[in-house]
Amino acid sequence: MKKPELVAPAGNLEKLKTAIDYGADAVYIGGKRWSLRARTDNFTLSEIKKAVDYAHKRKKKVYVALNIFAHNKDFAGLENYIKKLSCIGIDAYIVSDPGIISIIQEVRPEANIHLSTQVSTSNQLSTEFWRKQGVKRIVLSRELSKIEIKNIAKKTKCWIEIFIHGAMCIAHSGRCLLSSFMTGRSANLGDCAQPCRWKYSLNEETRHGEYFPVFEGERGTFIFNSKDICLIEHIPEIFKTGVNAVKIEGRMKSLYYIACVTRVYREAIDEYASNPSKYKFKKHWMNELKKISHRGYTTGFFLNKPNDEAQVYKSSSYIKNYEFVGIVTKTTKSNIVRIEVRNKICIGDKLEVIGPSLKSDCKEAIINMTDKNGNELEFANPGQIVFIKTRNKIEKGCLLRRQIN
Repeated sequence: MKKPELVAPAGNLEKLKTAIDYGADAVYIGGKRWSLRARTDNFTLSEIKKAVDYAHKRKKKVYVALNIFAHNKDFAGLENYIKKLSCIGIDAYIVSDPGIISIIQEVRPEANIHLSTQVSTSNQLSTEFWRKQGVKRIVLSRELSKIEIKNIAKKTKCWIEIFIHGAMCIAHSGRCLLSSFMTGRSANLGDCAQPCRWKYSLNEETRHGEYFPVFEGERGTFIFNSKDICLIEHIPEIFKTGVNAVKIEGRMKSLYYIACVTRVYREAIDEYASNPSKYKFKKHWMNELKKISHRGYTTGFFLNKPNDEAQVYKSSSYIKNYEFVGIVTKTTKSNIVRIEVRNKICIGDKLEVIGPSLKSDCKEAIINMTDKNGNELEFANPGQIVFIKTRNKIEKGCLLRRQIN
């Protein structure tokens, strides 16, 4: 059984570095245009160059998403952009649109092209079709079971990638028209307003202005909503499908989300690969994944079609028990750490320190805190730089979080 590549998301350069430092084999990103995540920070060409340099020095890869469903006007400037990406040395293009594929092949015939999950590839004949079009890797539809994935991976000459964690879309593989219809923002051009997360009521056509609530839970109904996929408990089954890569969703998610999710799957994948016969699932992996914001977890279609319970969405709100409060940007031999504050912290706060390895996690209480001039502080706000003395040896790049009461 081959060890699948772990592919993590990044919405900006800081998140890309975090994904790599916390265990990703490859990172997927988007530029300022042609990407399906138009409302994240995304990367300029100079930032993509920095990203590729950072990744390649650590023998990691960078994939750039050009995965919109293009209109004629969207091709303006694309050829020149692909030429510049080629000069930078990115490792692959993630594409949905056949027109964009044709442009890439004209500009860079040897390019690695990955087919986006937006294309909804769900059978072996389709994988063969796309292979003949020059596609090297296919991100399969999320609506497939592990048996279907295994059968496709066994029969195709393409590399196969699947999503194993993150937000799910109620539309088939994310191809939704709700946002375009209701807000004029196209999900298929990277500008989704996420109307699937809104609360809906029932209106009978002859009773204008009368709205009848439909209750799935005490907060109402969320008929277009979806839980988040989480396959951490199914690492052995993932290996047995024979896929070449596994992907974490979340280019719009936080640095904290990327760090937490990447390191958990990194550890689980490595432990299984090192000794499959002695592998055991660790409960603290799931506990860690529950410490990030999520909408409840489901295995999606992986084990089979979702059951009734998997389709009951009590709220579109995130479950959030912990918050990210800061990042360690410098350490000293005397255990004085420099912290860039991301959420308000106060004297007396009890924090958890997390790093690339779960084994290095520890707890710290803020007993004293000073600014750069040595002035003592009772609290610090987002954006401030503070210094605290810690009991434990903490490495640069570690993140700090706090449990929410």
